Amino acid sequence: MAINKNHEFEELNGVKCGIVEKNVKPERVSFLKSLLEFNGYTVVAVPSPAPKAAPAKPVAEGETPPPAPPPPPETYTVGVTDYTFNPINAIFGRLLRTPDKHVVTLAYWQQKDMVSHDEVPYYETPA
Repeated sequence: MAINKNHEFEELNGVKCGIVEKNVKPERVSFLKSLLEFNGYTVVAVPSPAPKAAPAKPVAEGETPPPAPPPPPETYTVGVTDYTFNPINAIFGRLLRTPDKHVVTLAYWQQKDMVSHDEVPYYETPA
């Protein structure tokens, strides 16, 4: 059981893992996998369980059944074998690096910036 929502862990493919993100698309999985493996973590990605659907209403005789709902998008749960890993601490603690040796920022992690700009922490800025 997790201490709080920011530090989740569970068993993925029979291995106890720290959860990085849940319900992510395949493109995000490849981004996270390459970034985390570069930083020395072993990444495990498994398909997320399908969401629970409401039971279908019985169809009366003579009525046409409603169309089948579209299949849910394929999503994954991403974890690392170091179950003490916490993505919030890793990002804001400046523990992760990009392949070009820059610190991973929140914008880079969220894939809003494709280039990580090293930001000087507020406590290191000159007065």
